[in-house]
Parts: sequence; C-alpha cells; structure tokens
Amino acid sequence: MNDAISVPAPTQDEKTMAMLAHILQIFTWWIGPLVIFLVKQDSKFVRFHALQALLWQITLMVLGMIGVFLWIAVIFSTVFSTIGKAPPNQAPPIALFAGMGLIWMGFMAVYLSNILFGILFGIKAGRGEWTSYPLLGRWARHIVKV
Repeated sequence: MNDAISVPAPTQDEKTMAMLAHILQIFTWWIGPLVIFLVKQDSKFVRFHALQALLWQITLMVLGMIGVFLWIAVIFSTVFSTIGKAPPNQAPPIALFAGMGLIWMGFMAVYLSNILFGILFGIKAGRGEWTSYPLLGRWARHIVKV
C-alpha cells in the first residue's frame, strides 16, 4: 500500500502466516483464515490479511446460499406452474437448461476468482505488502484499526 502506515515492517514469520491465510482459504474455505486470525492476535499485519480472507469467504458463503435459494425457487416455481398444464411427454423448457448453464458458469467464475484472490493476495502478503481486497479491505482495515 503506502508508506504512511505507522506499523513496523512485518517479520518473515508474519509474512508467512499472512500468506498462509490467503492460500489456505482456497482449500479450507473460512476455517484456515479463522484459525490464523485467532492464533496470531499479536500481529496487525497477520490479523489484517487473515480477516480479509475470512470476510471474503463469508461473502462467498452468503452469495452461494442466496444463489442456491434462488435456484430452488426457480425450480419449484417452474414445477408448480406446469403441474396439470403440460402433456405428460413434453420436454422440459429450454430456458431451464440455459439457466443451469448460466448458474454453473457463475459458480465456476466465483471458484476461479477465489483461487486467483488466494494466490494473488498470498503472494503480496508474502512480500509484506498491505494490499486490500476490493471493498472488504476497508472493513478489515477498520476492524483491525490499521
């Protein structure tokens, strides 16, 4: 980030733990960043990076649950709207298959962005940089008081 931060430069151990918080989120979702956040309470650098990864995983969980609920609502509304109206051998609507493809592509985009964020911010944390996730970094900075 910038040189105006009044926190001492991170040690190699702090860089490694901050990097691990980002990399572990790829494999352990929210558990790895949470463990690192709770274990390394004495380092603002590690807390900042672990909290960003944790907030990112919470955001992904909430968005994923919203997506699943919307998908279930679409399925049930489609089923209930066609009960008794369609002939028994009619094929499902093509929009259902197109919607499934779009939702699958959305989930893959989120999964790939999770991998990219984990690697990119893990590398930057390993270098000792105070980089921030878009939007979430500001919250983490405020919570950690950096």
